[in-house]
Amino acid sequence: MKKTPFQESWNMSFFLTDAAIRKGTLNAGHAAEYRNNGKSTIYLDQGVHVVLYNDSGKPPTILDARKAVIHDNQDIEASGNVVVSSGKGNVIRTAYLKRTDRDRMIRSNSHVTITGQDGTVQGYGFESDQALKRYKIFRGSGESRVR
Repeated sequence: MKKTPFQESWNMSFFLTDAAIRKGTLNAGHAAEYRNNGKSTIYLDQGVHVVLYNDSGKPPTILDARKAVIHDNQDIEASGNVVVSSGKGNVIRTAYLKRTDRDRMIRSNSHVTITGQDGTVQGYGFESDQALKRYKIFRGSGESRVR
């Protein structure tokens, strides 16, 4: 159970790094870090904006949500009007999603709408690579443009 935060910030920004390589940037209206048994969990709210970079340093993925949680293993859970967009024009809208750092995959078991150049697909649950290039949608329906 959450108690008093280890540290707390308002209107904060920080970099997500791995071996001194910038993997992303994060901005939030409010952040509170809690520590338990040597592990840190950061709760973000009042608007969250995350930019995740690819290996060449370009920002392929942008995530906006009302709130999010960053776990000790760098997994990120986002909820509340979650919108994820890619540099290729794909946009995902859902109530909840989780991005796992281990495999850099984005997943949700909530209702999802994916809009791209070829049309709109809806379903309940999906998984995608971080750049939104390859995705699977579960229990889906939608419209597609025929070229």
